[in-house]
Amino acid sequence: MSSSSSAHPYGVTGNDIAREYQPYGGSAGFVASTSKTSARQQQQQQQQQQQEQEREDALEYFIKFPKPTADNDFVLVNGNEEHNNVPIVMLLGWAGCQDRYLMKYSKIYEERGLITVRYTAPVDTLFWKRSEMIPIGEKILKLIQDMNFDAHPLIFHIFSNGGAYLYQHINLAVRKHKSPLQVRGVIFDSAPGERRVLGLYRAITAIYGRQKRCNCITALAITLTLSIMWFLEESFVAFKSLFIKSTPVNASPFCELKNEVNKYPQLFLYSKADVVIPYRDVEKFIRLRRDQGIDVSSLLGSETPFLLTSGQAHNTAQTQRVYCCIAGR
Repeated sequence: MSSSSSAHPYGVTGNDIAREYQPYGGSAGFVASTSKTSARQQQQQQQQQQQEQEREDALEYFIKFPKPTADNDFVLVNGNEEHNNVPIVMLLGWAGCQDRYLMKYSKIYEERGLITVRYTAPVDTLFWKRSEMIPIGEKILKLIQDMNFDAHPLIFHIFSNGGAYLYQHINLAVRKHKSPLQVRGVIFDSAPGERRVLGLYRAITAIYGRQKRCNCITALAITLTLSIMWFLEESFVAFKSLFIKSTPVNASPFCELKNEVNKYPQLFLYSKADVVIPYRDVEKFIRLRRDQGIDVSSLLGSETPFLLTSGQAHNTAQTQRVYCCIAGR
């Protein structure tokens, strides 16, 4: 894949196609063999290991830069009229989200002249390999810094618990590396929800239900397996922390983010039609954040799980509320 080598008008570089971000490089060296055959085999093994390491470290994301025009709605001046800091919207997809669906939401922002970055955490890391969410959060933070996005206002648009869980680990990386970001606000779209077996079952059905081999019995088996595995994992970590100082497993975005120290304004878009994230969970979370003095606004719908959609919804109250949130009005 090719990338632009020239600077972008907004002070960043990149293009509007999929990119693989590889923050770590290099591989261990090998001692040369006296045999040419052995040396060739070792070289092939080294290349194979390097390729496997690169695939493991790669962070695939999608980025879109708007065309610089005088009609862009959200251009923020930062002390210098010649330097325009265009807000950047980080869209964090729900579990199992395909980018073609997330792209519909990003177009709403792109039409208003904002830069968008789309990323969805792999399903395996959200359910089966949750410890890998920590390095993913750190890679996203490094991506933001390497792309000079930390010099721009940031808006996080989070979808369901999958996006909230990813956002939780980005916050963890920010605190760990003491690298504050210029976050203007956070938009919770059908999130967060408390962890329940029924909610997990519905999420598994929605994710794997597209596959014919995944019927109700299979989804139930996966749900029970994950519930038992998570319980054992969290119990082991809790027991281990009694003797050795260790990082606790923050498995629930609801429990972790309800006490988030950041004071960013938060907008909640949620719906009574959502069967994965009950609307009462979102309203409970809203009350908790409001009690902590957070600037909270919300919009309740009743037709679709995700309120912010493309097409005719551009002129609805949902998108207008989002634009006001970004503009700080």
